[in-house]
Amino acid sequence: MTPTIPAPPQVTVVGIGADGWPGLPETSRAVLRAAGAVIGGPRQLALLPDTECAGERVAWPSPLRPAVPGLLARYADRRLAVLASGDPLFYGIGRTLIETAGAGAIRVLPHPSSLSYACARLGWPVEETETVTLVGRPADRLAAALHDGRRVLVLSAGAHTPAEVAALLTDRGYGPSRLTVLAQLGTEAETAYEGVAEAWDHGPADPLNVIAVDCRRAPGALRLGAVPGLPDAAYDSDGQLTKRHVRAATLAALAPAPGELLWDVGGGSGSIGVEWLRTHPSCRAYAVERDPERAARIGRNAARLGVPQLTVVTGPAPDALADLPTPDAVFVGGGLTAPGLLDRCWAALPPGGRLVANTVTLESEALLADWYRRHGGDLVKLAVAHAVPVGGFTGWRQAMPVTQWSVTKPVAAVPGCENLRTPEAGQP
Repeated sequence: MTPTIPAPPQVTVVGIGADGWPGLPETSRAVLRAAGAVIGGPRQLALLPDTECAGERVAWPSPLRPAVPGLLARYADRRLAVLASGDPLFYGIGRTLIETAGAGAIRVLPHPSSLSYACARLGWPVEETETVTLVGRPADRLAAALHDGRRVLVLSAGAHTPAEVAALLTDRGYGPSRLTVLAQLGTEAETAYEGVAEAWDHGPADPLNVIAVDCRRAPGALRLGAVPGLPDAAYDSDGQLTKRHVRAATLAALAPAPGELLWDVGGGSGSIGVEWLRTHPSCRAYAVERDPERAARIGRNAARLGVPQLTVVTGPAPDALADLPTPDAVFVGGGLTAPGLLDRCWAALPPGGRLVANTVTLESEALLADWYRRHGGDLVKLAVAHAVPVGGFTGWRQAMPVTQWSVTKPVAAVPGCENLRTPEAGQP
């Protein structure tokens, strides 16, 4: 039987550096010479010599992503090459092309990325350097990566990004951090200069730059850890805030994992959604809050704590949940007694999804007890007391106890396996 020979890729994505054609290996040059059409940004296309590359040059339109399927179809009868800066799969067009056409239709020829160049110049181990891109994204995203002593590489959006980063660091309590701006990496025109964030006095940079940040927290600045349970002082609040110790227990029950989506229903100050997102950059969250003033506050808290991607929905639940994407987990922190709220949240969860609800009132506690009776899970009471002065001594001040119900929606039984059961914790 003659083996099936896979069809060749329809598109070759060629990574190119700021040094242009001279920096390309012969394999990449051969692809560009043979291409009937080359798609890329105007800056990348301008790096190709007319004498070597005779194919039609096509600049990406804006917005880019919606145009990809049409362009691939338009040039399907030609050898098509796509130009990308550096490594096409490092915050580049390679991902979009593969998601559109499939990995089998795309061939990728990478070039060293700006991350590799910058770490090589600085002597920073790549695997220990966190990367944050601000290309097409708000600078507030950088705040989630700030930890004393860590090294962060920022992919710049342009000439003014270094000053924007310096201002953000100073505002977030990292003014002593040292910044190094590296421009035109990999070319003969490569430059680098540095300074301290709180004393930054440099003008606009070369538009093609990356920023290396050696993080240093200012004395007295609020310390924000990497796990849920941030200090209550990290949030602007009118009192509607899931307090620190209960918040940590709540996030533990919600158990966020990379790529998962949360509904935070009755958002208050947004702390649950914020700390869900801080667990991993690929997590997503919707905070639903009926009060417009609180909803605006949630957005401000999210931006300040480095997760401006938190989507805030203003409106009463359950009606405001109607058009939200399917959640992996739901937290209900307010409005439990609203007619149909728990039913809507439970129905929206897929099998294996988690639901966690907190309350301090007897009426809502009775409702959670009923759901616990019908669906199982864990029903616990969380009590926290703080030491406070009592005259010349110290005593305990008890906060209102919180009743918490957490449950995982059952997965449908596999046909033929109805007699199998999941072992209890601790059993083989």
